[in-house]
Amino acid sequence: MDAKKVLIYWWAVSGVLALIAQALWKLSPIAWEALTSRMTPVQWTICLVWVVLNAYSEGYVGFHQKFSPRVARRALELSERPTIFRVLLAAPYAMGLFAADRRTKIVGWVLTVLIFLVVIVVRLLEQPWRGIVDAGVVAGLLLGTFSLVLHSVRRWADRSAG
Repeated sequence: MDAKKVLIYWWAVSGVLALIAQALWKLSPIAWEALTSRMTPVQWTICLVWVVLNAYSEGYVGFHQKFSPRVARRALELSERPTIFRVLLAAPYAMGLFAADRRTKIVGWVLTVLIFLVVIVVRLLEQPWRGIVDAGVVAGLLLGTFSLVLHSVRRWADRSAG
């Protein structure tokens, strides 16, 4: 086992996990504030539907089926063919923001910009609506975190198999 490859692989994956963790750290208290407030039955229903929708669309479809396998694959590629620049920017590399095919870069950058814009708009919402939105995002990010860890461990374990 080449220690350099191990370090590069997990450096890339942990960088992406750190970005997700930062979002969870910021959004969880806002979501918790809404969940512990006096929401109406309609607000609770909207919250529940939103959390389930985000868990599925963001956590399962977005992360588990697309993003997590791509990050694990690109982290493995980076560990096999590292350059100083790519290793320094391992997380954005693993996310496909550069040194990727045209489609991957476009999708990565469009999603990054859209997420940034949505964050700006959601910050304008008052509680409990902001917390409801953030609760759904937290659900998706939590599932995404588990998915990324699962895909990364599997990809690293299966690296010699193909």
